[in-house]
Amino acid sequence: MPTVNFVTVDVFTTERFAGNPLAVIADARGLSTAAMQSIAREFNYSETTFVLPPADPANTAHVRIFTPTTEVPFAGHPNVGTAFVLGQLPTLFNKPLTSTLTFEEAAGLVAVTLLRSDPSNPTSAVTSATIRAPGPLTLGPHIPIELIARCASIATSQISITPQAPIIASVGLAFAFAELTSLSALGAARPNVSVFHDANTTFHDSAPEFPLFLYVRDKEDPWKIRARMFAPLDDVMEDPATGSASAALGALLVKEMEEGDITIEMEVEQGVEMGRRSVIGLEVRKVGGEVRDVFVTGKCVRVMEGRVEV
Repeated sequence: MPTVNFVTVDVFTTERFAGNPLAVIADARGLSTAAMQSIAREFNYSETTFVLPPADPANTAHVRIFTPTTEVPFAGHPNVGTAFVLGQLPTLFNKPLTSTLTFEEAAGLVAVTLLRSDPSNPTSAVTSATIRAPGPLTLGPHIPIELIARCASIATSQISITPQAPIIASVGLAFAFAELTSLSALGAARPNVSVFHDANTTFHDSAPEFPLFLYVRDKEDPWKIRARMFAPLDDVMEDPATGSASAALGALLVKEMEEGDITIEMEVEQGVEMGRRSVIGLEVRKVGGEVRDVFVTGKCVRVMEGRVEV
């Protein structure tokens, strides 16, 4: 019976069994789309990635990303984790690997930089990766706070409307965003699946399956953020770390700043309520009043490896 090898890693953490788990099939040649979806469903992680030869040989690989129910055009922790896994290999598809990778994805090209334990030694161990979001910040419609409150089972008074009212935003994958007033409100949030169905009916064209990213900014340091992400319609009741959403949020917050040229570093802590604490590093660059680049950085740790019979 044919088999494919897999590796699992925990992403946005340095501890096993924390962060966001990811399964990586580093050589997915010969797998059909249906087989990829079945494997992703079997792992039942928020995402599983499948690595294929690139269409353009100037790039490193073509990476396909699947949730348990569907393929997505881009996601943060799958790119960071996939880069970490590939960084352990001497070659990929008969080509040597360097510390600079380029992934072909449905959302566009994703530039990746591998970070090593000894930056001066290109053969030292890979510890983490930085990815550049593939798309510009795009904004969708604002969302009524009453709908956010019903989705999250909280009161409307626990949702902030300044400086940013709830809105849909994307740098490659769309999410609904809402700032809450306190950590206690964030901790009390519970997804109401039936209301998510209602929200998806209204906002499906802007944010399919209505993934909801709730966040609280530290009052002493507004660039330290605690967050939770619910996507029950995609069989992800809660995600321990969501790099693509964090990237879009970072772009959204920096866009609202008055400064025309600025670089902001921020940190998003997620997964705490799940017992899988994750730390997502962001760097957002704004030039001429427009957000030009968003970089997502995360550490990883290897957990398991094996074979899948297909």
